[in-house]
Amino acid sequence: MLKKIVSIALLSALTTFAMADEASVKKAVESAYPKFKVDKVTKTPYAGLYEVFMGGQIIYTDEKLTFLIAEGRLVDPKTKKDITGERLDELTRIDFNSLPLDQAIKVVKGDGSRKLVVFSDVDCPYCKRLERNELSNITDVTVYTFLYPIEQLHPDAANKSKLIWCASNRAKAWENWILKDQLPSAAGNCEVPLEKVGQLARKAGVNSTPTLFFADGKRMLGAQPYKEIERMLNAAAKK
Repeated sequence: MLKKIVSIALLSALTTFAMADEASVKKAVESAYPKFKVDKVTKTPYAGLYEVFMGGQIIYTDEKLTFLIAEGRLVDPKTKKDITGERLDELTRIDFNSLPLDQAIKVVKGDGSRKLVVFSDVDCPYCKRLERNELSNITDVTVYTFLYPIEQLHPDAANKSKLIWCASNRAKAWENWILKDQLPSAAGNCEVPLEKVGQLARKAGVNSTPTLFFADGKRMLGAQPYKEIERMLNAAAKK
């Protein structure tokens, strides 16, 4: 019984020590980079490395912050797994079912059986490329587009978003604009959820457009090839 109590105490002490290490790394990183918020620090099983999740990306350091590895990939040499990629998938995953889809433009293609969310800026050239070159090749999907104008880059994007959202047929207005560069003629004087979508985007860590989310909560950045989007849609549909 005494041995069991000692084992439990030792395990508790080791856990507390690990948490203290992670907390000290978090404090050190935030002290060195006060403009950034560290979301999570996790000690890896690799050579004393700590995984630091901040700003939607993973960086690596040691417990004394003597170095930083940014934009690098940690790969397990035995399994050949991309550890960084798998951890990013996990850390950036969202609860798809909690998304306020009533604040998005809904477009149904084919039987609409699969689900896809896209955060899109109306004046973003990559968003247009995504719609014209990639999503145009995909069917049997329901696409929910959140209008997310990034005004620092596109000053008129908010006004165009209002015109599209306030159209009598939002789905058609969106398609006319994104595929044909045609805006609705009616004034955009209805209630538009741009502020709410902005809050949602920041909460979900959306820093650029287009950003895609699949039904399993995984995300994809940029105008990726439609075959890759198909692969992600099919994988999400199986879960």
